[in-house]
Amino acid sequence: MSLRSRGVAGLILLGGLLAGTAVPAQAAPVVLTSGHVDVIDVDYASGALLVNVLDGTGSTDVERNPADVVFRVPATAKVTVPSGSAWSFLGTGGQAWILPQANTSGLLWAGWNTAEVPSGVFQNNRVTFRLTSVSGPAGFSIYTTSLGSPNVLFDSGNGLPDNLNVNYNSHAHVNWGFDTAGTYAVTFQVTGTLAATGATVSSGSKTFTFQVLA
Repeated sequence: MSLRSRGVAGLILLGGLLAGTAVPAQAAPVVLTSGHVDVIDVDYASGALLVNVLDGTGSTDVERNPADVVFRVPATAKVTVPSGSAWSFLGTGGQAWILPQANTSGLLWAGWNTAEVPSGVFQNNRVTFRLTSVSGPAGFSIYTTSLGSPNVLFDSGNGLPDNLNVNYNSHAHVNWGFDTAGTYAVTFQVTGTLAATGATVSSGSKTFTFQVLA
């Protein structure tokens, strides 16, 4: 057999081996559409800050890796933005998509919790949520409302990062705002300063995906 023939035969054999090699399939993400969910579920164990998604949309709560979850925001979440300069952070063309802080049928009731952070571990008994980046078609914000006025906690439209101190053993629901339809990748990091040593521990960056439908 010539050298060229041997080379061709080797390539055919290699191609056959590669064709017969099984490639593990990636599991499809879990798409959450309505019901209770803690988007940022914080735990501290064995010296590590952990961040998961606490999926309460079914009959049993399930902790999930943020990378395995898509939060769907349906067209019914589209609202008219109230008038006034206090609302200038929100929406485009007077419209926005909102997952509201009140439990609303057909929408995700999205919040966060630090219920598994023990007392006395961190200075001032709190951790810091840090919004580091947002990739998407327009702005993203998180806010609460009181007496009809917004209290903006995070806003990608005025520059990042944004920080928020959150007490341990807390559970809160907020408004999650999206300025237009499209897919948003929202990255948070949770940090805390250890009371015993003054050292800072971090969850590392965690990215959450929101699919906002027109």
